[in-house]
Order: sequence, then structure tokens, then C-alpha cells
Amino acid sequence: MNAIVMYRIERWLYIHHLTLLAKIVRGGVYLLYNSFIPYTCEIGKGTKFGYKGMGVVIHSRAKIGENCIIAQQVTIGGRSKIPDVPVIGNNVYIGCGAKVLGDVIIGDDCVIGANAVVIHNVESGTVVAGVPAKVIKTGIKMEDYV
Repeated sequence: MNAIVMYRIERWLYIHHLTLLAKIVRGGVYLLYNSFIPYTCEIGKGTKFGYKGMGVVIHSRAKIGENCIIAQQVTIGGRSKIPDVPVIGNNVYIGCGAKVLGDVIIGDDCVIGANAVVIHNVESGTVVAGVPAKVIKTGIKMEDYV
């Protein structure tokens, strides 16, 4: 059992209009994993959390694609603007401690380095790292790294 499995349960409850039960499961995720993964965000199939999702915080309206890997202590959140919803593409790796903040779109097949702070859009097939995140490499495909 990890945070993504519990998210899937709370999301199912929310979609089937069992909001109170979904809130209870969300509270369990917070207590067990010290994570905030709301049932209102959208997380695609095959997405996994590293170290059971410890310390992961996700914006309530964030959209995360399929087959992503999100390491521990990652924040995918807003920057106090409305609407500022982060969108993560498919096959994205987000390293531990990374922050994706604001109205940011991360393309498909990207790598976000550990402790990077992403405040601008990232094109598909790009590796970014640093504070603020800068392009390190372009033209990658995640199947070459997995």
C-alpha cells in the first residue's frame, strides 16, 4: 500500500459522489505518508511515487499524465495566481525535492532534476535542473532511460 493506491481509492470515491469517505481516505494519506494528494487532481495510469509518496504535495487542480515517476518530497503547486494549474505530460520523471510551481506545462518525456525549481514551461524531451530550472539537455526519449 502506498500513497498512489490510496489516491486511486479516494478518487474513485469522489467520482462516485462519496466525498465524505474520500476525505477520510485523504486524511489517512496525510497521516501515513505526510503527503497531500487531493482526490480532485488528475493523475494518469501507470504514474508512481518514489518511497511510497513520502512528503509529496500536489495542487488540487493539477493534471499529471501517464507513466510518470514522482520522487519523494516533490511539490507540484500554485504560486498564488488564479488560475495557476500545473500540467505534467506523460513519461515524466520528477526528482526528489523538486518543485513545479505555478501555471507551468511540462511536456512529455521530460526529466526534472532533484531539488530543481521549475517556474517556466518545459518543452517535451528536455532535461532541466537547478534553481531556477534551466535546460541541460534536449531531444531525449524516456524509453532510452528506463
